[in-house]
Amino acid sequence: SIYEMFGNECCLSTGEVIKVIGFKVNKLIASICENNEVSRFSAKVELPLNFPGLYKVVADKTPYVSIEEITRKVSIGPTRFGHPCFYSPEDIKLTNLTIKHGEQITFNSVEEINGMTAVNCGMVRNNQSHFFTLPLSQEGKFYECEDDQIYTLKEIAEWKIPKCRNRVVKLSNTLHTRDSSNPLPENFDGCLILTPVYEVQAVMKFRKDIVHILSDLDVEVKDITNCYDISSFLQPLSLEDVFERTSKEFPMAAEIMEGPSGSQNPYNLLYTGKEIIIYKKYQATRVLASEIRSDSPKRHFLIPISYKGKFKRRPREFPTAYDLEIARSEKEQLHVVATKAFDSPHKELFSVSVGDQFLVQQCQTSEVLYEGRKKLIDVLACEQILSDTYKKVLLPMYMEGGFVEVIHDKKQYQLSDICKEFRLPFNVKVSVRDLSVEEDVLAAVPGLQFEEEITDSYLLISSASSPVESWEIPVYRLNMLVHLLSKDVQTVVPPVTKTTVEEINEEQYYMVRRYENQTLHPPPRPPKKPT
Repeated sequence: SIYEMFGNECCLSTGEVIKVIGFKVNKLIASICENNEVSRFSAKVELPLNFPGLYKVVADKTPYVSIEEITRKVSIGPTRFGHPCFYSPEDIKLTNLTIKHGEQITFNSVEEINGMTAVNCGMVRNNQSHFFTLPLSQEGKFYECEDDQIYTLKEIAEWKIPKCRNRVVKLSNTLHTRDSSNPLPENFDGCLILTPVYEVQAVMKFRKDIVHILSDLDVEVKDITNCYDISSFLQPLSLEDVFERTSKEFPMAAEIMEGPSGSQNPYNLLYTGKEIIIYKKYQATRVLASEIRSDSPKRHFLIPISYKGKFKRRPREFPTAYDLEIARSEKEQLHVVATKAFDSPHKELFSVSVGDQFLVQQCQTSEVLYEGRKKLIDVLACEQILSDTYKKVLLPMYMEGGFVEVIHDKKQYQLSDICKEFRLPFNVKVSVRDLSVEEDVLAAVPGLQFEEEITDSYLLISSASSPVESWEIPVYRLNMLVHLLSKDVQTVVPPVTKTTVEEINEEQYYMVRRYENQTLHPPPRPPKKPT
């Protein structure tokens, strides 16, 4: 049988030995969903995994009948996607704990404990975490819990479609402007039923790349696993697999079996067949930055703290007086100009005109007369700058106006200094580009907003043939497969690490912010107008 896949012709000869290493969703067939059923008027459309948009997963109403069925059909793994949640309509009595009906059970990992396979689970009750195991033999009805997270289609295909089931999703955010290639109806914001089309991933005896075989290829095969030495095949590893290795196993030599797509440095150097050295794994800090512009789409970047360029400050914009309170600091006084008029409903508080300038002081409470009654409300104490004097004024914290910062600071800052001295978000522009790289992508951006610091997982690698510089590559945003080489690594100390500013697309930006913000408390809501 001869077929062509991704432009590569592959011949499966009679007697060819193939080692199947995995199954992967190749594409999705989508139908518009009405009342959890396929719409009678809906045509089926084919969606690639990189189809733009963010989606919410609709909980499957069909229960699983045992823990064994869940482990067989649902993806459970070490990454942040691999922790599905279920509930039982009946109490489950364990040795030291009774799980009450309706309580959310999180499935964390599958392990062999005392010779028996079981699932490590967790639940939260009265703000206290409880951990326990459930054996595969545990029977009952287990329903999926509602999931309030948002996902890309690729994430849903890899983690959120159970084997032998379809998945209903609701479009949460289109992210992109509509174009003629979009197969969904215009302004569509409903639910889709997704049916996966799988491909088989395999390795062959005399090939060093991954072979992708569509599941509907007409070829007969025979299972010879028990009578063949499978150790003679190459063992492909994803970057996540490499990252899960113990630290003492590094450094290691590897050959790329499937390189990442994209022309951005250094990813264009990571091609199939290239040998690399992987020195270590670690967590590294990045600053998430977005281009300042009124129209979309904006460009987004992850900037390492080691970035060697310099920045000058740019004015920030504040939509409310509450935002002024959040932004003020002890280090310097915040000076702003009003860009929108505001008429105060209380004579005790100040009415703002366009062009008024203020020095922001502090938050306090003030008594105002409201419908004949005295009431305490939160206000922002400021000094209005007049031609030859200052006037103390009070602005209501709920005031919806508009302010632009006046910058007096003309200094140039390193990124590390900004992170130490100022509170993010923070607006800047590049004043001196990073001369250690050939092309500094940030230098061409007229303005940047540093949004937050994030921590992410990286591997430090270099070329094996000419290790003159090393690069940090992101574990969870780079699709790459390698196999380890048995040769010893001569260079234990990595060469100088080259600064790489990573430009990420809009979906990756939402993913980064989503998972970073899971660990943060939401900011307090601004005060409402008194009623």
